[in-house]
Amino acid sequence: MEQTINAHNSILDLIGNTPLVKLNQITSAMDGEFYAKMEAFNPGHSSKDRIAAFIIEEAERKGILKEGSTIIETTSGNTGFSLAMVSIVKGYKCILAVSSKSSQDKIDMLRTMGAEVYVCPAHVSADDPRSYYEVAKRLHQETENSIYINQYFNELNIEAHYRTTGPEIWEQTKGQITHFIACSGTGGTISGTARFLKEMNPGIKVIGVDAYGSVLKKYHETGKMDKNEIYPYRIEGLGKNLIPDATDFNIIDTFIKVADKESAHTAREIARTEGIFAGYTSGAVIQAVKQLNELGEFSKDSKVVVIFPDHGSRYMSKVYSDKWMEAQGFFSEVQSSQEKKVEIVK
Repeated sequence: MEQTINAHNSILDLIGNTPLVKLNQITSAMDGEFYAKMEAFNPGHSSKDRIAAFIIEEAERKGILKEGSTIIETTSGNTGFSLAMVSIVKGYKCILAVSSKSSQDKIDMLRTMGAEVYVCPAHVSADDPRSYYEVAKRLHQETENSIYINQYFNELNIEAHYRTTGPEIWEQTKGQITHFIACSGTGGTISGTARFLKEMNPGIKVIGVDAYGSVLKKYHETGKMDKNEIYPYRIEGLGKNLIPDATDFNIIDTFIKVADKESAHTAREIARTEGIFAGYTSGAVIQAVKQLNELGEFSKDSKVVVIFPDHGSRYMSKVYSDKWMEAQGFFSEVQSSQEKKVEIVK
């Protein structure tokens, strides 16, 4: 009798069930225990695999997507990669409007995955015809048999994490989690995960991480969109210059803002201390943890889970490039030789 080969039907079967890893060094001086949800273990190396597969499969189920359809999306890189990956497996064309703030590594990866890529200026208003939001809408209108994923205003973005990320964290922590901390961009990850966790235990504190230059924190506190909060910043996939419907502000207890420079250095510190090669937003979430610790947020009984959304390989031309760091003014004159020095042996 022929034995069954132990293999997955496609790369998409590997989405989800990512590991939870205890952080031992970078949080060693803090009260409590800290764990990172390692979303880079998804096959597309980010948490966006979850929403890409879920939204596309829902569109197929409803008959919205048909043979020969084109998938169009606005992305800072990770969602685009995930959509391109799912499109390849399922046989769809993929067109992406990408922010110029996205690293060249991400843009190159999107093109490698067969996507048609339009790079749009990052520092324009959301309603500017050149913005990646408006370019994606125009491409959708011009492309027959296409769907616009529109992750910023798609309830399925929340639903994907409610069904997967939240239950996984609850099970992995055996319900002991006290704090859930995640960067907020579209808001789908933090909202969907928190919605499930709060249903299981309303006492879990949910903290969103925002960027200086973004409107999310002030909107959460005042209910008003303040354009005076908007100015250019460098962290990708974090913060917004609009209010996404995919963010459930009612489920988030508080926001904390982090800066570009400190988040970049903290990303490098994660690699040096934990051996985890994580992305820029992972640096941002641990920078938030550092600031929260200074504010006395945690106790010895705290069980804190943070999201590490993607892999450091997507930032080789940015936070892991000394030239880029120097160009941004992120290296001081007295910079750690451990972090910056490269010896050339002749």
